[in-house]
Amino acid sequence: MAPWRMEHVQGKTAKITGCLFEPPGTASFDRESLLLYRDQKDIVLLNRYPYSNGHLLIAPTRHIACITELNKSERDSLMAMVSEATQILREFLHPDGLNIGCNLGSVAGAGIADHLHFHIVPRWEGDHNFMTVLADVRSIPEHLQTTFDKLLPPFQKLLKDTTGNND
Repeated sequence: MAPWRMEHVQGKTAKITGCLFEPPGTASFDRESLLLYRDQKDIVLLNRYPYSNGHLLIAPTRHIACITELNKSERDSLMAMVSEATQILREFLHPDGLNIGCNLGSVAGAGIADHLHFHIVPRWEGDHNFMTVLADVRSIPEHLQTTFDKLLPPFQKLLKDTTGNND
């Protein structure tokens, strides 16, 4: 099991105040909150309790629960970010495949149902076995902060290229 998950599994992690997808401040990135990217429309976080190394969460900055609430500009921007993040993961983590999805509502599996978000989960040949299915065990080969450090530079470049922002 990934060492940073232990407190979460034991129920010892502090509850997040506010919304996970609305980290405090205005910074475009923040190591402590695993914020890789934030602009006017989109936010990209590294999942703190991932299913796989490099598991990203991508959300609109506007707090909405359903994809049908996005306006055209937000929808275009969010889908473009899913595409950009997919390319970054392929280039910097070299997965054999990717799972990309969105759960709408807690019954559908959304852990945070009131803020729309997509998951991008890198996958490698043989990365999970029966333990994941039977025991909800997740094995992550790299520490979260190491993965954050690998992924931050391309997201910073993306932010600079798209907004001219150099936070």
